[in-house]
Parts: sequence; C-alpha cells; structure tokens
Amino acid sequence: MKNTGSPGKTGDFGNLSGKKKWNGGIKEMTRQVAIYGKGGIGKSTTTQNTVAALAEAGKKIMVVGCDPKADSTRLLLHGLCQKTVLDTLRDESDDIELDAILKPGFKNTMCVESGGPEPGVGCAGRGIITSINLLESLGAYTPDLDYVFYDVLGDVVCGGFAMPIREGKAQEIYIVASGELMALYAANNISKGIQKYAKNGKVRLGGIICNSRKVDNERPLLEAFAKELGSQLIYFVPRDNLVQRAEINKKTVVDFDPESGQAKEYRSLAEAIDNNKMFVIPTPMTQDRLEELMMQHGFLDAIA
Repeated sequence: MKNTGSPGKTGDFGNLSGKKKWNGGIKEMTRQVAIYGKGGIGKSTTTQNTVAALAEAGKKIMVVGCDPKADSTRLLLHGLCQKTVLDTLRDESDDIELDAILKPGFKNTMCVESGGPEPGVGCAGRGIITSINLLESLGAYTPDLDYVFYDVLGDVVCGGFAMPIREGKAQEIYIVASGELMALYAANNISKGIQKYAKNGKVRLGGIICNSRKVDNERPLLEAFAKELGSQLIYFVPRDNLVQRAEINKKTVVDFDPESGQAKEYRSLAEAIDNNKMFVIPTPMTQDRLEELMMQHGFLDAIA
C-alpha cells in the first residue's frame, strides 16, 4: 500500500519537468519549499533527511536555516557548527564573500544558517530577512538549483518568521506534525498564516508530514486533520530509534545507514514531495473543531 496520501500524478523520481529560466535571482523552476512545524516536532531532522534523499537522487539543493538555534544543516554538514549570516555580518561588516556563509554538505547540498541576534536583543525574524536578501545579492540562487529548502521555526507567528511565505520566497509549504494536540494546534495556526498570504500570492500548502510519536490512532487522525484543511497527509514517517543513533553520529539516516528501512522511508517522503501536484489554500479549523476532531479519533479514550 502506498504510504503517501497524495492523489497527484506521479512521475520518475529525480526527473523534474519544465524549462528552467533564470533572471538573475531565483529562477522560475527552482522549487522553493518551506518546512514549518511546532518546536521539537523533528522538523529540522525531517528536512535534512528529505534533502539528503533528494540530493542522493541527483537534485541540486540549497538549504537555508531559518531558526536562531542554527541547527538546520548540522547533519548535512556532519556536525559542523557553521558561522551564521548574522554572526558573520557582526564580525565582518558588509564585506562578505559567499563562501563565508554558504558551505557544501552531503552530496554537495549548499548550506547556510541565518542565525539570530544576541540573546535578549533584537528580532530573530529579521535574521531571516537579512540572510535571504544577502544570499540573493551574492548570487547564491544559481540557475542550476532544483530546490531551495527553508527550515523555519514554525510555532512563532511574528512577521519575520513568516518572511519566506510573506515575501513569496517559498511557494510550497509542508507542515511537520504528529498526533499530539499541541503539534496539531501549531499546524492549524501555521495554516492560518498560509491562508492569509495565499490570497495575494502563490504560496500554497503542499501537505502534512506526520513525524510519528506512536500515539493512538495517529495515522487516521492526521489523515482527517489534513482533509479538514483541504490538503493531504503527504507522508507518514514511522518512529525509529535509528534516527537518534544517526544524529549522535552527526549524520542523516540516509547517510548513516543508507540500506535501512528508515532511510527508505525518507526516500519515499522525498519522492512524494518531488512528485507532488496537490497545492491548496488551506481552510484552518477553530480550536473547538480541532478538539472535536481529536475526540472523534479516540483521544479521550487514550487519556482516560
């Protein structure tokens, strides 16, 4: 049985259709993908494993970390704690070369971390704006890119963190969630932001990615949740301790144990995203409806 909930037409993994055009900025056929999700849901891990699988399939990818923790590219870089854009600007002013902030990772994925202000000072969201603008001015968005992934701190609703969708940088949004109430609450809240910016732009929700926590009735709950939003459960990633073992070794699962079942799961997720044709303006729920949905799928039974 196919794991993805996508009804879209599938094609050969590793083969993008359409002529690539470049006007000096982000080329038209570069797929710009933002991954959002509640803090601690496994968003960065899911993003890096998906990127590793796409890169393994021959895709040219840049990953822009949009989290002040600057951990969005660590596994792709085998543990390298690279200097963030904001730290580099603070130390070197405006005289910056691209290779000072953009580092090659697994299978030549290009990695950059936006970073944030000093603790207690300034707006972390502005780091995203500064980072993306600097990458554009330095020519990081080259015409050979197939994907740009933005890994975004997703349960913060300030305008800075919405920048990838607000400014039209990212046009495909995937939300990482689980069967836990707060993860779904955050996902529903993020959908409200997508709905707001979709009215005047091209941003669309591509689907929900379940990063399983093994809670009761998790898959049917996530399927129902995605359907309620007018979207799809694009993939259900099962829980496996191999993910933690790979992280301890500073690698993605695809890199650490490429023949494992979990690596195959991430490849299937990457394929589902690569072949996805279902992009929608979501229809978020009220809080009461979200709680009702959880009750309908046995949540009360699970905690009784």
